[in-house]
Amino acid sequence: MTKIKNFITNSHLKRWDVIIILLLILSSFLPLVVFALQEEDSSEKQAILRVDGQEIKRFDLVEGQKKYTYLYEDEDGDYNLIEIDGGRIRIKEADCGDQICVRRGWAKENGETIVCLPHKLVIEISAIDGSDTDDLIY
Repeated sequence: MTKIKNFITNSHLKRWDVIIILLLILSSFLPLVVFALQEEDSSEKQAILRVDGQEIKRFDLVEGQKKYTYLYEDEDGDYNLIEIDGGRIRIKEADCGDQICVRRGWAKENGETIVCLPHKLVIEISAIDGSDTDDLIY
């Protein structure tokens, strides 16, 4: 502590200069705190089901929500069985030939999509607040 006092008294810095510098250093961490708080709030997500570009239904993806299924069937009789389990969604069953949408598995991160090309069906995960994507690590 005496070294700091000697540094302050022997330099051109005054006591208030040191206080201002310390306040500036501490305030430089303020954006980290603000963005960390915003990140916690943006955890509410939804899945949007679109067929041929037209929105059909929205599913809220809430952690701890009870598992349920939704059956989408078009006028030709083609179907996709969609399963929602808490904060994630998948196509559990479909009558398309390639089954890529079923093998895709669960989607839960903001910006992820599940696509069934034969049925022109797309499920996209997005944040309820409208933000684009999470920080995904690939």
